[in-house]
Amino acid sequence: MADGRQLTIIKVFRKYSHSLGPDALQFLEEILERHDIADNEVDFSIETIAREYNKQDDAAMKVSLDILRRVYDALQDQGNLGEAEELLDPDSHLYFIDAFEMPSWHWSQERGTFEKSSSSLTVAGSADSRIAAVRNRLHIIKQSILRNEHFSPSTLPSRDREHLVTLKSTKQLLGRAGERFLLLGMLAHNKEGKLCVEDSDGSVELDLSKMDEPGEGLYTEGCFALVEGEYNEDSILEVVAMGQPPCEDRETARSIYGHIDFLGQGSTSLLEDSQFARRIREELSDLYFFFLSDVWLDHPQTLVGLQKMFDNCIENSFIPKVIVMCGNFTSKSIMQGGGRDIQRYQENFDSLADLIASYPQITRDTHFVFVPGPLDITGSSALPRRPILSTFTSHLRSKIPKVHFTSNPCRLKFFGQEVVIFREDSMARMLRNTIGIKPNVTGEDLRRYLVQSILDQSHLTPLTTHIQPVLPDFDHALRLYPLPTAVILADKYEKYKLTYSGCHVFNPGGFVGNSFSFSTYCPAERSSEEGVLVIEQED
Repeated sequence: MADGRQLTIIKVFRKYSHSLGPDALQFLEEILERHDIADNEVDFSIETIAREYNKQDDAAMKVSLDILRRVYDALQDQGNLGEAEELLDPDSHLYFIDAFEMPSWHWSQERGTFEKSSSSLTVAGSADSRIAAVRNRLHIIKQSILRNEHFSPSTLPSRDREHLVTLKSTKQLLGRAGERFLLLGMLAHNKEGKLCVEDSDGSVELDLSKMDEPGEGLYTEGCFALVEGEYNEDSILEVVAMGQPPCEDRETARSIYGHIDFLGQGSTSLLEDSQFARRIREELSDLYFFFLSDVWLDHPQTLVGLQKMFDNCIENSFIPKVIVMCGNFTSKSIMQGGGRDIQRYQENFDSLADLIASYPQITRDTHFVFVPGPLDITGSSALPRRPILSTFTSHLRSKIPKVHFTSNPCRLKFFGQEVVIFREDSMARMLRNTIGIKPNVTGEDLRRYLVQSILDQSHLTPLTTHIQPVLPDFDHALRLYPLPTAVILADKYEKYKLTYSGCHVFNPGGFVGNSFSFSTYCPAERSSEEGVLVIEQED
């Protein structure tokens, strides 16, 4: 009978869809013995080997001993096989990922998994890429729904099978008037202006008159919804219930697709993530990221507020590892402005560079990230937006060694954590385009509905492209699957923070006026705190 170590080795490789022959199994056991790997470290060491094996271009489902030896030799050279732990170096595990640099992974119906796109991505896109972007959204949501306990049949006979919910396609409605169906599709208006639900097989008109109220969330044109109703003789679905698709937590998605490098910066396993999380709590508990939004550089008090924030950091020896500044960096649009307005825009960035450079301790240790807002001068108004034009940021680049000008949205990868940063007036745009919402929803419920809708949709802008233009070849950069660790929805709406399905979401509020709001994020706790700087008149 196989011992515990053998079972662990087989289980780890099986997770990556690989099977082991006797020779490969014996070789791995010899490696563990050679390096005196303790029983509680076997999982980590074998996970390291399995992950590297899976990355090999010629890796077969049946593990090849030759490839395994090659992987082991490479890991030996890197010194990566469970030796004594060194202290964590946060800078070597910190990445800032531009939307235009993220690899494109699309859903393959044939293989039932993600495939990396081999075609070159363009800003113009094509008719096919526009269709593919929407289909990818549908298939990604659908594959996670079909794993949900309410939709996935058990392998064992039980009474629960009687209550199993079955998704149908629009083509299955034909000729079946009087029957009740549950559909998953995108809410949209047809050419006649009638509300429909569309899936990959077609569309059907909806009648919402018999529905009391929709489920929790914001239902916009362009979002995917679960719609239940009765199909009538007039080829209309009389809706009785409508809900958001259930959200799949990060751990579940990562347990299935953990070997896929969605960000292009190297993938980590769940085991590595948990070990990093433990060590971050132990070694980096005092490490923080600052997030500011609407840093109006043309407002006379903004630099005063930033100066006070930097002074507080120095006085309290509280130097953040990252300071993210989101636009707008101007209080009014200057896209159509004159030469003087544009010159002033650049001068404001130059003044900011001089201010930051006057704090050498912060300049030396802190990464500064600049994310453009809707009013900033970038290469495009469609999402994702390009970084602020380099013409305006040359002084910042020369004064600050660790400065990053990113797209909107962008991502921050820190060990196993993924933080999405998005500057958009999401609440106002979603509310302007709602098809349905529970009545009398305000305050905390409204904020929760916004967060729930965006995470349930696995997308930052669950809207049609005529409402929010999106570059179709880069739609994957707006995707929220697998669910990130944290999402910053920098919005001119009031500040808030909440955690939904294990994902921490917050809005830092505006760094404007005489009361400057911002948020601090602690990777060790995976939570945020609100900060406010009050500037007295004499300041």
